[in-house]
Amino acid sequence: VVPLFKKQIKNGGPITLTHKDITRFFMTIPEAAQLVLEAASYASGGEIYVLDMGKPVKIYDLAVNLIRLSGLEPYQDIDIEITGLRSGEKLHEEILMDDEGLRKTANNKIFIAKPVTVDFPEFEAGLKELLRAADTHDCSRIRGLLANLVDTYTYQGAAKETGDAFDYVYSGGGKRESALPRGFGAGAEYKSLI
Repeated sequence: VVPLFKKQIKNGGPITLTHKDITRFFMTIPEAAQLVLEAASYASGGEIYVLDMGKPVKIYDLAVNLIRLSGLEPYQDIDIEITGLRSGEKLHEEILMDDEGLRKTANNKIFIAKPVTVDFPEFEAGLKELLRAADTHDCSRIRGLLANLVDTYTYQGAAKETGDAFDYVYSGGGKRESALPRGFGAGAEYKSLI
């Protein structure tokens, strides 16, 4: 994002970002490479390593600071344009959810995650039920099924709960086969599991 913002500043703006409150984690390439190599040296088979990424950075503040570091003033010399979140884009990244648990390593910036186990037949049955609920556009049922399938799922509220909130999957003949909640992904890969 920094090279993009620098290019936008060089071209006279505006700087574009999707949301004023969006945050992301940043790490330098050398720091990330060093931690990845060290984590690999700890590996004994199948572990999931999580790197301490520090504190998230508010992208809006980053844009303002880059404008000022360029000797310019935000909204006077360079505008900041908020374009809106894209479908499926998160406002805040989550490095690891609390209930996944972490084990320490010798390096205080490298942790081992406890893998989440999934009962595949139960998950597959839940996906079938989710597809049936999506076909009927039953949003409250979809939310309930998602909560059963994904322990960490929480409903954040929807802008609207109409047909517009769905992605449709069409067969080769143009017949609509199913609908999935927008951002859930194209239905074809999920249907192949069933």
